[in-house]
Amino acid sequence: MVFGHGGFVSALADAAGCGVGDLVDFSANINPLGPPEGLRTLVAAHLGGVVHYPDPTCRALRAAIAGQFGVAPAQVVPGNGSTELIYALPGALGVRRAVIPVPSYSDYAVAAERAGVAVETVPLDFGRGFAVDWDAVANRLRGDEMVVVGQPSNPAGTLCDPTALLDLADRYPRSWFVVDEAFADFVPGYGSMAVYGRPNVVVLRSMTKFYAIPGIRLGYTLSDEAVARQLAGQLPPWSVGTLAQAVGTAMVAEDAYGARTRVEVTRLRQALYEGLAALPGLHPLPSVANYILVRMAPADMDARDLARVLLMRHVAIRVCDNYAGLDRHFFRVAVRTAEENARLLGLLSEVLGPADRPATARRRPQPTPAVMFQGVSSNAGKSVLTAAFCRILLQDGYRVAPFKAQNMSLNSFVTRDGGEMGRAQVVQARACRLDPDVRMNPVLLKPNSETGSQVIVLGRPVGNMDVDRYIDYKPRAFAAVCDAYDALAAEADVMVLEGAGSPAEVNLKHHDIVNMAMARHARAPVLLVGDIDRGGVFASFVGTMELLNEAERHMMVGFVINRFRGKQALLGDAMDHTARHTGLPTFGVVPYIPDLGLPEEDSVSFKSESQATVKAADGHGVIIAVVDLPHISNFTDIDPLRIEPDVNLRIVRTAADLDAADAVILPGSKNVLGDMDHLHANGVARRVLELARAGAATIVGICGGLQMLGDAIGDPLAIESTAGAAPVPGLGLLAVRTVLASEKTLRLVQARHAASGLSIQGYEIHHGQTAGDGLPPAVVRDDGAPVGFASTDGRIFGTYLHGLFDNDAFRRWFIDDLRRRRGLAPLGAVQARYDIEPALDRLAAIVRANLDVAAIYRCMGLR
Repeated sequence: MVFGHGGFVSALADAAGCGVGDLVDFSANINPLGPPEGLRTLVAAHLGGVVHYPDPTCRALRAAIAGQFGVAPAQVVPGNGSTELIYALPGALGVRRAVIPVPSYSDYAVAAERAGVAVETVPLDFGRGFAVDWDAVANRLRGDEMVVVGQPSNPAGTLCDPTALLDLADRYPRSWFVVDEAFADFVPGYGSMAVYGRPNVVVLRSMTKFYAIPGIRLGYTLSDEAVARQLAGQLPPWSVGTLAQAVGTAMVAEDAYGARTRVEVTRLRQALYEGLAALPGLHPLPSVANYILVRMAPADMDARDLARVLLMRHVAIRVCDNYAGLDRHFFRVAVRTAEENARLLGLLSEVLGPADRPATARRRPQPTPAVMFQGVSSNAGKSVLTAAFCRILLQDGYRVAPFKAQNMSLNSFVTRDGGEMGRAQVVQARACRLDPDVRMNPVLLKPNSETGSQVIVLGRPVGNMDVDRYIDYKPRAFAAVCDAYDALAAEADVMVLEGAGSPAEVNLKHHDIVNMAMARHARAPVLLVGDIDRGGVFASFVGTMELLNEAERHMMVGFVINRFRGKQALLGDAMDHTARHTGLPTFGVVPYIPDLGLPEEDSVSFKSESQATVKAADGHGVIIAVVDLPHISNFTDIDPLRIEPDVNLRIVRTAADLDAADAVILPGSKNVLGDMDHLHANGVARRVLELARAGAATIVGICGGLQMLGDAIGDPLAIESTAGAAPVPGLGLLAVRTVLASEKTLRLVQARHAASGLSIQGYEIHHGQTAGDGLPPAVVRDDGAPVGFASTDGRIFGTYLHGLFDNDAFRRWFIDDLRRRRGLAPLGAVQARYDIEPALDRLAAIVRANLDVAAIYRCMGLR
């Protein structure tokens, strides 16, 4: 490698376990544009011809350099890289001390010490951008020293004030001032200190970095002629070879290359700086060079940890803890090509969390105390434990709020101000005794196909997106998430966050906004929850930890075992083994809680239910059949029916499941047209029609179910179907037609049930606009508008009102009506009250008794 630094890169590649060509080296500050065009031809010509002894005086090279700066050739001393000249300078200048503002290039001090020169450092302040403190330097001057400064400095990439330097040189003529301009060529408009002609100022220059030829060692000094003679006398003969002299002479004439480099590096550096500044925990220092110094927040992993993680991904950065004045939280990155910079930022985002907006705007000096429940899988019990911990904190006197950045669920709710959010966060809000607030669940994904979802941000739909489009949208979504969290956290004493799925899903981590990225933003310790009822919980704990990076492992504080049936003492050895392997404790074992009495977050549990889930005494109850749909939404509408003693609730997946049903409920759907096709395909639609025509069962449709009961469903805007699709026939049981509109109806509702005359309340979430042809209304809002229609005999009715069965009096009226039709006496009085408050208190008591709450509080900084 003529132009490269092959041995060093080879060592890095070996450490990374990759080939040299696969390594992206951000530790070396080399011009990302590569060498000038024509250089290879020049080198090949020299290597292919007769190789002469080098000119020991470097006459042509010195003349070319002198012409560039307007100095005499005798003032130019070339060397085998500027480092050789750095080591020769203490002897040439005859100094006894070296005064070095730090942080700085480490060889300044090493060269001085090797020459027997005492080194005195002048510490500089990060808060001032490591600007040189000239007053502090002046206090060290006695006339027997050399002051060494980088211009721009390395590793900070900042310029010192040339006027202050020249003033100091004039005030202290017996002191030497060495100005290292190794990276000055990268600075647009920079004028070398050599042109000022101060006899006690020596300028160091390098050609290897700017012209991307580190394998051809070449540097030079510009100084007073007397100093140049002394310096040349310190160098070995033939220090600069024939090839280096030829290349250096040619490079001096590369004006166009130099101009292009300064434009491109400035552009690339600015983009890289902004990308680094947008990442959590990183504080890059503004730079004028082709590198950027970065400080990591002390709470995060240190730079050595980060470097190890990145090297395993074939990217090298420069850890700066060996620079005087810097510690293990500093690293430096070179400005590389746009593609390489993007790769670095992508990996940093994967390790540290995604970029969202400038870090200075995002960081909070005193974050609200928080804790986060993440799971080894979906349906591990995170939502329930989050609700439990919310209630525990409330009971202990804290103002607490729940938060889940992104929820994928068809089970949603409408807030007082008409925003849509996940039902699980509604339950958690009630655990905190707060009104549901869309900030608690700023992003809601409602799947409407195998690969797409409606995306709802802060309670409002922003469109239907497939996976690729949503990934592109995620940075904007995460910005909204962070804003929502910060606003909500500002109103609370403590926050309880919930993750989604698993934090170790390696195919999703690089664009995660709900697990570790959110924990990092909230600065929340993370508890990892595992469902032992599924089996493999300890393997899941260990496996999850193995797949996390170092920064993510640092955020984990321990494990919670959920849904355990049995003797907890039998788990002791396994918990000890897990602690030894991961270094983390298990904070508790929560037992399996039957009949929890809380709504489920999503349809996982509903889908796993067997046909009959509630058994009434034979001959003394009614059978209510609920049709399972592929895209079922708001399935919790049926939850209140589960608590009734005289209801046998049946989940319907085949036509035979409808036999002997007293009532059939068609629930909500996020893809009514697709689910309609499904019901025709599995025979359920035909069987529902048979029951309706025979008058054998009451048929109820809720939201999407109402649309299915009608004559036709049109989707001209392709909200749930492909563009141009014809209207789909419904079951034809109600003379209504539905058209899906672009505007989504979201409202809380006070209404009256027409047949019973009872007041009811609930909420609407629908795109459909449904019109009835002279049908009597089933439900009428307080403003007089119908939100449902019924057949003339009342046996078939549909409504857009979710939460219909939450109303205790109406629910009893409905069940008693079914009892009468079955020949059973109505019970009259309400038999069960649908109220989750007792369930939340019971849940909190069980969790408190089985978790080390005090230890978790300490992790949160509460006690």
